[in-house]
Amino acid sequence: MRSSWALFKGILPMFILVLVLTSVSLGFISEQVLMDILVGRGILAGTAIASLAGSVATIPGFVAFPLAGILAAMGVPFTVLGAFTTTLMMVGLVTFPLEKEFLGVKVALVRNLAGFATAIVVSLVIGLFFGELS
Repeated sequence: MRSSWALFKGILPMFILVLVLTSVSLGFISEQVLMDILVGRGILAGTAIASLAGSVATIPGFVAFPLAGILAAMGVPFTVLGAFTTTLMMVGLVTFPLEKEFLGVKVALVRNLAGFATAIVVSLVIGLFFGELS
Protein backbone atom coordinates (compact mmCIF):
# COMPACT_ATOMS: atom_id res chain seq x y z
CA MET A 1 0.00 0.00 0.00
CA ARG A 2 2.82 2.41 0.80
CA SER A 3 4.57 1.89 -2.50
CA SER A 4 1.28 2.20 -4.37
CA TRP A 5 0.46 5.40 -2.54
CA ALA A 6 3.92 6.81 -3.29
CA LEU A 7 3.54 5.96 -6.98
CA PHE A 8 0.06 7.49 -7.03
CA LYS A 9 1.34 10.71 -5.43
CA GLY A 10 4.07 10.89 -8.06
CA ILE A 11 1.62 10.44 -10.94
CA LEU A 12 -1.15 12.65 -9.55
CA PRO A 13 0.14 16.07 -10.72
CA MET A 14 0.67 14.86 -14.29
CA PHE A 15 -2.67 13.03 -14.24
CA ILE A 16 -4.47 16.23 -13.20
CA LEU A 17 -2.69 18.14 -15.98
CA VAL A 18 -3.78 15.52 -18.53
CA LEU A 19 -7.40 15.75 -17.33
CA VAL A 20 -7.39 19.54 -17.53
CA LEU A 21 -5.85 19.62 -21.02
CA THR A 22 -8.32 17.00 -22.27
CA SER A 23 -11.30 18.88 -20.86
CA VAL A 24 -10.13 22.15 -22.38
CA SER A 25 -9.58 20.57 -25.80
CA LEU A 26 -13.09 19.08 -25.77
CA GLY A 27 -14.63 22.36 -24.69
CA PHE A 28 -13.28 24.32 -27.66
CA ILE A 29 -14.65 22.08 -30.42
CA SER A 30 -18.38 22.31 -31.17
CA GLU A 31 -20.27 19.53 -32.93
CA GLN A 32 -20.99 21.64 -36.02
CA VAL A 33 -17.35 22.69 -36.40
CA LEU A 34 -16.33 19.06 -36.09
CA MET A 35 -18.77 18.05 -38.83
CA ASP A 36 -17.57 20.80 -41.17
CA ILE A 37 -13.98 19.75 -40.69
CA LEU A 38 -14.52 15.98 -40.98
CA VAL A 39 -16.98 15.88 -43.86
CA GLY A 40 -16.70 19.15 -45.77
CA ARG A 41 -13.17 18.76 -47.12
CA GLY A 42 -13.25 15.28 -48.61
CA ILE A 43 -12.58 11.83 -47.20
CA LEU A 44 -8.77 11.89 -47.29
CA ALA A 45 -8.53 15.39 -45.81
CA GLY A 46 -11.14 14.41 -43.22
CA THR A 47 -9.16 11.29 -42.37
CA ALA A 48 -5.95 13.27 -41.95
CA ILE A 49 -7.66 15.91 -39.81
CA ALA A 50 -9.47 13.26 -37.75
CA SER A 51 -6.26 11.37 -37.10
CA LEU A 52 -4.50 14.55 -35.96
CA ALA A 53 -7.45 15.57 -33.76
CA GLY A 54 -7.66 12.08 -32.30
CA SER A 55 -3.95 12.16 -31.55
CA VAL A 56 -4.29 15.37 -29.57
CA ALA A 57 -7.59 14.77 -27.77
CA THR A 58 -7.36 11.93 -25.31
CA ILE A 59 -10.86 10.61 -24.70
CA PRO A 60 -11.70 7.35 -22.92
CA GLY A 61 -13.41 4.60 -24.92
CA PHE A 62 -16.72 4.93 -23.09
CA VAL A 63 -16.93 8.48 -24.49
CA ALA A 64 -15.17 7.95 -27.85
CA PHE A 65 -17.36 5.14 -29.16
CA PRO A 66 -20.73 6.79 -28.47
CA LEU A 67 -19.30 9.96 -30.03
CA ALA A 68 -18.32 7.93 -33.10
CA GLY A 69 -21.86 6.53 -33.24
CA ILE A 70 -23.31 10.05 -33.19
CA LEU A 71 -20.90 11.17 -35.91
CA ALA A 72 -21.74 8.10 -38.02
CA ALA A 73 -25.44 8.90 -37.72
CA MET A 74 -24.65 12.42 -38.93
CA GLY A 75 -22.96 11.04 -42.04
CA VAL A 76 -19.25 11.03 -41.22
CA PRO A 77 -17.58 8.30 -43.35
CA PHE A 78 -16.35 5.17 -41.60
CA THR A 79 -12.83 5.83 -42.87
CA VAL A 80 -12.75 9.11 -40.98
CA LEU A 81 -14.32 7.56 -37.90
CA GLY A 82 -11.78 4.74 -37.99
CA ALA A 83 -8.91 7.23 -38.01
CA PHE A 84 -10.48 9.34 -35.28
CA THR A 85 -11.35 6.58 -32.82
CA THR A 86 -8.18 4.58 -33.40
CA THR A 87 -5.91 7.56 -32.80
CA LEU A 88 -7.99 8.55 -29.77
CA MET A 89 -7.22 5.20 -28.22
CA MET A 90 -3.67 4.58 -29.50
CA VAL A 91 -1.94 7.97 -29.71
CA GLY A 92 -1.62 10.47 -26.92
CA LEU A 93 0.09 13.78 -27.44
CA VAL A 94 -1.56 15.07 -24.27
CA THR A 95 -0.26 12.10 -22.29
CA PHE A 96 3.19 12.20 -23.89
CA PRO A 97 4.82 14.01 -20.92
CA LEU A 98 3.58 11.30 -18.57
CA GLU A 99 4.75 8.52 -20.90
CA LYS A 100 8.10 10.25 -21.35
CA GLU A 101 8.59 10.42 -17.60
CA PHE A 102 7.88 6.74 -16.98
CA LEU A 103 8.92 5.07 -20.25
CA GLY A 104 11.57 7.41 -21.59
CA VAL A 105 11.49 9.67 -24.62
CA LYS A 106 12.46 7.02 -27.16
CA VAL A 107 9.87 4.45 -26.08
CA ALA A 108 7.10 7.05 -25.78
CA LEU A 109 7.91 8.47 -29.21
CA VAL A 110 8.10 5.05 -30.89
CA ARG A 111 4.85 3.94 -29.23
CA ASN A 112 2.99 7.04 -30.39
CA LEU A 113 4.38 6.90 -33.95
CA ALA A 114 3.58 3.19 -34.22
CA GLY A 115 0.06 3.85 -32.93
CA PHE A 116 -0.42 6.65 -35.45
CA ALA A 117 0.82 4.53 -38.37
CA THR A 118 -1.39 1.63 -37.28
CA ALA A 119 -4.40 3.96 -37.04
CA ILE A 120 -3.88 5.18 -40.60
CA VAL A 121 -3.62 1.62 -41.91
CA VAL A 122 -6.73 0.58 -39.96
CA SER A 123 -8.74 3.53 -41.30
CA LEU A 124 -7.69 2.80 -44.89
CA VAL A 125 -8.67 -0.86 -44.51
CA ILE A 126 -12.02 0.22 -43.08
CA GLY A 127 -12.49 2.57 -46.04
CA LEU A 128 -11.73 -0.19 -48.50
CA PHE A 129 -14.01 -2.63 -46.69
CA PHE A 130 -16.96 -0.22 -46.73
CA GLY A 131 -16.30 0.91 -50.30
CA GLU A 132 -15.50 4.48 -49.36
CA LEU A 133 -12.08 4.29 -51.01
CA SER A 134 -11.61 2.85 -54.45
